[in-house]
Amino acid sequence: MTTPQSANTNKMAAFLQWRKFVFFDKDTVKDPDDNGKNFLLPKGISASDSGRGHIVLGDMEGKIWLLMRSLQLMSFQAYKLRVTHLYQLKQHSILVSVGQDEHGINPVVKVWNLDKRDSGNPLCTRIFPAIPGNKPTEVSCLSVHENLNFMAIGFTDGSVVLTKGDITRDRHSKTLTLHEGASPVTGLAFRQVAKVTHLFVATLEKVYCYTLSIKEYPKVELDTHGCALRCSSLADPSQDSQFIVAGEECVYLYQPDERGPCFAFDGHKLLAHWHRGYLFLLIRDVKSPNKTCFSSGESSPSDKQLLTIYDLDNKFIAYSASFDDVVDVVAEWGSFYILTRDGKMFVLQEKDTQTKLEMLFKKNLFVMAINLAKSQHLDSDGVSDIFRQYGDHLYLKGDHDGAIQQYIRTIGKLEPSYVIRKFLDAQRIHNLTAYLQALHRQSLANADHTTLLLNCYTKLKDSSKLEEFIKSSENEVHFDVEIAIKVLRQAGYHSHAVFLAEKHMHHEWYLKIQLEDLKNYQEGLRYIGRLPFEQAESNMKRYGKTLMHHVPEGTTLLLKGLCTNYQPSGDAAEKDSLDRSVVNKANSEEFIPIFANNPRELKAFLEHMIEVDPRSPQGVYDTLLELRLQDWAHEQDPERKKVLQGEAVLLLRSDNTVFDKALVLCQMHNFKEGILYLYEKGKLYQQIMHYHMQNEEYGKVVEACKSYGDQECCLWEQALGYFARKEEDCKTYISEVLHHIDQNNLMPPLLVVQTLAHNSTATLSVIKDYLINKLLRENQQIEDDERKIRQYRDETAHLRSEIQELKTSAKIFQKTKCNMCNSPLDLPSVHFLCCHSFHQHCFESYAESEAECPTCTPENRKVMDMLRAQDQKRDLHDHFNRQLRSSNDGFSVVADYFGRGVFNKLTLVTDPPGSKSVGNLEVNLQRDLLIHTKRNS
Repeated sequence: MTTPQSANTNKMAAFLQWRKFVFFDKDTVKDPDDNGKNFLLPKGISASDSGRGHIVLGDMEGKIWLLMRSLQLMSFQAYKLRVTHLYQLKQHSILVSVGQDEHGINPVVKVWNLDKRDSGNPLCTRIFPAIPGNKPTEVSCLSVHENLNFMAIGFTDGSVVLTKGDITRDRHSKTLTLHEGASPVTGLAFRQVAKVTHLFVATLEKVYCYTLSIKEYPKVELDTHGCALRCSSLADPSQDSQFIVAGEECVYLYQPDERGPCFAFDGHKLLAHWHRGYLFLLIRDVKSPNKTCFSSGESSPSDKQLLTIYDLDNKFIAYSASFDDVVDVVAEWGSFYILTRDGKMFVLQEKDTQTKLEMLFKKNLFVMAINLAKSQHLDSDGVSDIFRQYGDHLYLKGDHDGAIQQYIRTIGKLEPSYVIRKFLDAQRIHNLTAYLQALHRQSLANADHTTLLLNCYTKLKDSSKLEEFIKSSENEVHFDVEIAIKVLRQAGYHSHAVFLAEKHMHHEWYLKIQLEDLKNYQEGLRYIGRLPFEQAESNMKRYGKTLMHHVPEGTTLLLKGLCTNYQPSGDAAEKDSLDRSVVNKANSEEFIPIFANNPRELKAFLEHMIEVDPRSPQGVYDTLLELRLQDWAHEQDPERKKVLQGEAVLLLRSDNTVFDKALVLCQMHNFKEGILYLYEKGKLYQQIMHYHMQNEEYGKVVEACKSYGDQECCLWEQALGYFARKEEDCKTYISEVLHHIDQNNLMPPLLVVQTLAHNSTATLSVIKDYLINKLLRENQQIEDDERKIRQYRDETAHLRSEIQELKTSAKIFQKTKCNMCNSPLDLPSVHFLCCHSFHQHCFESYAESEAECPTCTPENRKVMDMLRAQDQKRDLHDHFNRQLRSSNDGFSVVADYFGRGVFNKLTLVTDPPGSKSVGNLEVNLQRDLLIHTKRNS
């Protein structure tokens, strides 16, 4: 206990510093049934309490009154003499009273169930005498636990009786004396936290605490001074359910094991209550005459009493007013009611939170308003608005540092631009930086905020803060990384930008800064080599040309790996974790443009690709062929040129080159071997011969005719025409060509003579042998044809005579054997005019038709098929014309079609009867025949 006078002075000074407010409206309760007159309480009120929707009053005549919210009074006779104590439970409709039914010191405890009735009155569930042991003594205070398992009764002789068990029934509870002492008991309070139950006991001299959840009920002496009657109370959980004791000089708060804070509230305390976060203290007015009584409840009608309501959390006085002879202060129906001895009842209605805050705002008490809003559980929007107003107030006063602290507390509710504009205009970069940092810490910053913060750092040239900002967050990023990289890059802080890009795997930005700003090409190449396949591929396409220009060898090596089986370079642990079964391979053809100015590296890259992957894209082979042809064209060393020629031809011989592209490339570089190979591969035999003709390689022209003349016979004709146009002496080559033409009958002799007539050096001696041989063969052919004609005439005449004989004379069948089974003939038998005879049964078994000889049927069928085929081909006019145009010997084609009967005159239905044929050939067909004959002669 603080006894020195200096301590008391300090406490009083602290108390005097508490601000006073009028947060309650005081009214006198009016009687609704009596035209607005003051409501009057029953006379002789001796005890009171509230809860469960009514106020309970006990009078000196033994009645208990129930005051409802509608101000209706109901009463019942509880005791014969008087009621001394009442305790209304807040969670149950149970009322516990202490009173007297007979004269003397005989206090009786009664437990009432207000929900049940007995002859119209509440049901009394239990009655028992309240005496500690057998000693008659007065009851000084009463307390009941809300769980209905504990009841404590304090006595003036210093005893405390504890009832444990069901307090509403005698059978289920037991009573024991918990505390004994010489000083009267002035206050009792149960405290329940979790499963631990405590009982605070206050006497005039000391304060104790018992632990009831332990069997031995251990006791702790908390203090060596006590309080008067009704000057103790239990705070709610907002004050940690502490036991409040109002002494003469101070108000003390107690925990179950120690004394807590103390408040210097001077004055003689008459009443102490705790209601809904407020401490109610009733103090005798200093102007009133001094009364000394341990109960402090007995005061003369002339006493003036000061009721003060304290907010201990926020350290202010919420209300203070004087009253005459206050009996009690109770809380019910959302308000506080003051009961006075003269029967009046006053109500204190608390102002709403917004009204309180406006009162504080008018006095610029923003800190107190903030604390009040939190204690009143105002929503976050309301509290944020207080912070904003407080910040505005400090900003107008010029306290920018204080203002920014308040604005920081509005983050998430107040639009950031409201704050940013103020400090941009005031050019308070330090304060703006603090606000933007807080905005990022709460992950509420957008890209513009990040840009502004980084610009603040760069303007302040505060590299340490900048590094702290970008490196502080290891697990969570509070800003837009890409925006930060952009701003840092623009401000020239390349190292910081590179750090962010690498840390947060913004590969494009990392490479952009390294290659475009820092010109660190080797590092950029190393970084790309560590990226996953897709990102490495895309970045090589973007920066490949730049890297190839500055680090060609390393770039080529990386591209080789990227286009075969790419594996990112990294730690051994990372390599082991990669899935080796997945083959990542880029399209090598897409990277060829990167080597635009590096043909040597390109050639090495392409040769590597076709070596490791023969199925490389077509562009790889085409580009490599072009490079090899370029090297061959520019090479001067004959031996080296021959090697390069072999490499180019080897590539051409592979199946991966495109014919058209390869041919164009070979022609561009005048690569003879390649051109001739491709001509031969593409069966372009005429182009081969023309190539030799252009280069006047006479021998090669003849060789080409020999090699490819079987595939294209016109080569010999073209060779003859070529040599015929040459004025040089080409007799040898002409003779050789004529020999082949003559051997294969490739040209008519007249056409040969006409062709050679253009050559002034070709004399008759050149073609003499050719003409002689040609004429001899034709004479021989004429003789052969005439012989065949005579043969066919003889055969025809013989056949005609046979036919005539069959028609005019009888046929004698002299066959004695069957032509089928070669057995002697017997009747019945079958004979044919072709002189074949058969048994009847043999003919029926083997003959396919009754009208045909089985032996002659196969040969007859061939002849009939030929005739049908000729009939079908009679109208093939287009086919005949095509053959006629393409054949070198038109007469043989016409003769063939004559033999098929194509040119036979058909008798049409439209022809008039008896009309004669114009001729064997139609006019149009004859004209075509003459034209083609002339053309091919």
